[in-house]
Amino acid sequence: MNLAIKDISYNIGRFVLTAVGIGMLLMVVMGMGGIYRGVVEDATLLIDRLDADLWVVQRSTRGPFAEISRVPAKLSDRALAVPGVRVAREFVYHTIQRQDGDRVLRMAVLGLSWPTDKGDWIPLVEGRPLGQSRFELIADQTLKLPLGKQIEIGNEVYQVVGISRGMISSAGDGIAFLSSADALAVQLDVPGEAVRLERAARESRGRLFDVGIQQPALLENATRQSGQLPAIARPSISAVLVTLEHPSDAKAVAEVIGGWTDVTVYTADEQRNLLLKGSVEKVRSQIGLFRILLTIIATIIMALILYTLTLDKLHSIALLKLIGASNSVLLGLILQQALILGASGFAIAYVVGQQIFPKFPRRVIITSEDLIQLAAIVFVISIASSGLGVWKAMVVSPNEALA
Repeated sequence: MNLAIKDISYNIGRFVLTAVGIGMLLMVVMGMGGIYRGVVEDATLLIDRLDADLWVVQRSTRGPFAEISRVPAKLSDRALAVPGVRVAREFVYHTIQRQDGDRVLRMAVLGLSWPTDKGDWIPLVEGRPLGQSRFELIADQTLKLPLGKQIEIGNEVYQVVGISRGMISSAGDGIAFLSSADALAVQLDVPGEAVRLERAARESRGRLFDVGIQQPALLENATRQSGQLPAIARPSISAVLVTLEHPSDAKAVAEVIGGWTDVTVYTADEQRNLLLKGSVEKVRSQIGLFRILLTIIATIIMALILYTLTLDKLHSIALLKLIGASNSVLLGLILQQALILGASGFAIAYVVGQQIFPKFPRRVIITSEDLIQLAAIVFVISIASSGLGVWKAMVVSPNEALA
């Protein structure tokens, strides 16, 4: 007869409630680790999916995911002329927040270098990649934009032609994929009154120069659109993504492009590490501290519970000693109860977590490695928390059975 199982069945109600409480606590510990992995996955998602060998960004910046990066739109042509470069793509990235009916729609906008990149690499659940250079977008399903929906952003109307899955920014916002021209139009959109005032100010400044006074006809250009003025360059993009003929040439090509004084070059691994050591580092440290704190709390709670259970059966333990039961029998009784409690809590945490975690607003990724690590932690804290109960059982006197 197993004494631990017999004692648990005698107090089954209290054991079940205790196991559920421990399970909820362990579920939070499990969820913390899953949230961290989700944050890392979301942060590095685009770097992995875009599959660029080199990232060419603004000089002395860490790239568009860490801070503002501005490079000339013609930089892609310069990069394409470097020996060893197979493809150079424009990359535009920014975040916007708009009103969509009664809800606030926040999305990360990513510009694809049309027609080199039409979004064929995006995992779609519905629809198709971009079919034209303007006024089409692919939306992640977390944005809740149905296929075919017409959405007004700025002064233009865009049609949703594709629905992606799992394309989330590092901030947890769904990504909308547009052509780079549309992404720049969204980024640089200003009200019509602001445009009118800028043209009026441009004309006013022109009147102050001698050339404008001597040739009044030149002032007519001041009221034209910025794109029609040859002296005004195209809007800047966020970065240029370089794909090489042979990935082994990355160092040589990076040295050539890195010699240009207006840009900095990173490999995909360097860009990923910069991102993880930046915004994600603090999140990782905070979640790690919470996990340690919750593990300590779980140990203390389990120790108090096992100690209380031991106090409740001190008379029975004394009686066992009186009839000659060895210390190993009593040690096995408490240790087995602690391990059963820990295993039950871990099972409850896993089952409940599988139902709850998918409903979280941020992605929660639970890997087999995390489960094995948490199971080992539960095993250790189960043994450690039984120490107080074991000590109490060892010091109880057999004479207490006669009291």
